[in-house]
Amino acid sequence: MARTTIRTTFALDPETVEALDRLADRWGASKSDVVRRTVRAAARVEEVDATSDALRALEELQQTLGLDEERAEAWIRRIRDERTSGR
Repeated sequence: MARTTIRTTFALDPETVEALDRLADRWGASKSDVVRRTVRAAARVEEVDATSDALRALEELQQTLGLDEERAEAWIRRIRDERTSGR
C-alpha cells in the first residue's frame, strides 16, 4: 500500500537543526523520518495526558459523590438485577 506524503516547509532555529541532524545520524534515518517519529511520539504523549486528565476528573467526581468500591459494586448488582428481572 502506497503511503501518501505531503511536502511542507518550515523554519527551525539552529539548535533544533543540530538536534535533528544528531537524531537522524544516531537513528540512521532521514530528517523527515525523525520528524515523523517525533511528532507521532508527542501525539501519543498528548493522548495519554488527555486520558490521565479524564481519569482525574472521574476520580474527583466519584469522590464528590462519595462513591467508593463497595457502593459501586452495590450499584452494579442492583442494575444487573433490574436488567435480569426485566427479561
